[in-house]
Amino acid sequence: MIVWSVANQKGGVGKTTTTITLAGLLSQQGKRVLLVDTDPHASLTTYLGYDSDGVPSSLFDLFQLKEFDASSVTPLIMDTDIEGIDLIPAHMSLATLDRVMGNRSGMGLILKRALLAIRDKYDYVLIDCPPILGVMMVNALAASDRILIPVQTEFLAMKGLERMVRTLVIMQKSRNKSFKVTIVPTMYDKRTRASLQTLQQLKKDYPNKVWTSAVPVDTKFRDASLKHLPVSHFAPGSRGVFAYKQLLLYLERLAFDES
Repeated sequence: MIVWSVANQKGGVGKTTTTITLAGLLSQQGKRVLLVDTDPHASLTTYLGYDSDGVPSSLFDLFQLKEFDASSVTPLIMDTDIEGIDLIPAHMSLATLDRVMGNRSGMGLILKRALLAIRDKYDYVLIDCPPILGVMMVNALAASDRILIPVQTEFLAMKGLERMVRTLVIMQKSRNKSFKVTIVPTMYDKRTRASLQTLQQLKKDYPNKVWTSAVPVDTKFRDASLKHLPVSHFAPGSRGVFAYKQLLLYLERLAFDES
């Protein structure tokens, strides 16, 4: 089972779009994919057509478990309308975890323990992270084999990337764990100077971490979200899907080279 977290401490950079699109492409390859929504705003849960206030259980319930085995974790997983994709949904109660349980011993490893209990059920787990450093992001990063950081190709987004990189450095020191990171340029518009210059700066500042291509601006992403479908299922011939296919090939090559 391969676990990827999609994280950035700046909102609106394409985290949920990246998560759902990669999941859609993987499912079309016949992979079994589990999505985990760790954001109290529940964007991924909503994308998939669920009302986060009305779900029978959520990721919050995972943090109430005393034991982590398949029989206790599996009931928290929901089916989706997309073949091959399941979901552990978010709920606004996740926002209380830092206050209520943040100081408890072992809180940062709960998601990792839960995923290990169901590792035979899925080929991939994709975790959509909240835009703030707290219990949920710590859990996601600790459980992950690779961190994907979507970065909008405009200069303000570079500041958010700097914060995210600092966060990873802090966590690496505190947990003695080295994170594998891939920066994913998003919302790229080759007609604008800002996009061109930002992409060049990303490649210059993070030469060994940034994906050398970029996800373009594509209205099909928005249209697909209205239908609660990955864009890979809604508009398979779109330029956005082509870009994410190239990203997935790149990530698969990285995993092969590192194995």
